[in-house]
Amino acid sequence: MIALFVFLATLGQGADHTPFYADKADLLYYLDESNSRVVVETPEAWTHRRNHILDNMQMVMGPLPEMDRSMPPAYDVIEEEVFPQYRRQTIHYTVDGWDKVPAFLFLPTRDGDEERLLPAALCLHPTSPIGKRVVAGEGERANRNYAVELAERGYVTLAPDYPGFGDYVDARKRLYNEGYVSCTMKGIVNHIRAIDLLQSLPQVDPERVGCIGHSLGGHNTLFVSVFDSRVKVAVTSCGFTTFAKYMDGDLTGWTHDGYMPRIDSVYDKDPARMPFDFTEVVAAIAPRALFICAPVNDHNFEVSGVKDAVNAARPVFELFGAQENLRAAYPDAEHDFPTETRHAAYAFMDVILKK
Repeated sequence: MIALFVFLATLGQGADHTPFYADKADLLYYLDESNSRVVVETPEAWTHRRNHILDNMQMVMGPLPEMDRSMPPAYDVIEEEVFPQYRRQTIHYTVDGWDKVPAFLFLPTRDGDEERLLPAALCLHPTSPIGKRVVAGEGERANRNYAVELAERGYVTLAPDYPGFGDYVDARKRLYNEGYVSCTMKGIVNHIRAIDLLQSLPQVDPERVGCIGHSLGGHNTLFVSVFDSRVKVAVTSCGFTTFAKYMDGDLTGWTHDGYMPRIDSVYDKDPARMPFDFTEVVAAIAPRALFICAPVNDHNFEVSGVKDAVNAARPVFELFGAQENLRAAYPDAEHDFPTETRHAAYAFMDVILKK
């Protein structure tokens, strides 16, 4: 049982001493220990603001726990199915002592050059009772089978269930009993260990790992990418808008036990009281690569709030000379990951991960 969560030493001052930023759209400054404003003019100075962002995210999500990551997670292969372009293994990988995460592992078929290392992608599913099966092409809706499509492009892909979905339904209740204060943080932990697993595979180049997700998987892609810099390229589809523009500022949808209950119990569902916003989340991924799919008619995540976040984060990417690493597409669609945009995202990933 996790009795105590401890902040990682690299995350800055710690939440108890982290300043509150009322203006989360102006990112090129930080507040020092005397609460004085310091202009950010270098990547080194940005580290102060970034640390505050991570600390403030943990105010809402709960602290990122210390993990023994000296070894990759053990996993059991439950079943294997062979398809023309890949093998799909059903696995359970161990995260916490009490917990095994169900997942699909897709291994591309190798026709010669068996020693060549492959890129890998962590593929996070949207909201669906069937969980990981959606990104395996078994869902009722099209345009969500990115774990399969990337495997067919030569990526090793890993698609875990998120707590409460697929074969992982019982985990959601237990994670709170084990000390987590949000399902979001448990997802981050599971996904960090998923990357550990991917990097350990003999087929994978550990320096070429990305993450992709739609909707629920879209914001979980952002969250793990903020906390794990090994994600070289992130793709988020229909994953966010600024809190003020989410459902006209009603944050109820973020407060249930599948997300962050503290948004209600501590911050009264008030965007103005939130310690972090998606302007900061997007910026905290810089200078690594980020592709955003934000349909103009998305009823969940209002597109102007996405544009606000992109515009706020862009100067941070520019600070690193990495403005080309922030890409946003605004397809004429509803809450979807349209084929043309999805394949543009794959091409974007290829540029980063198939060098």
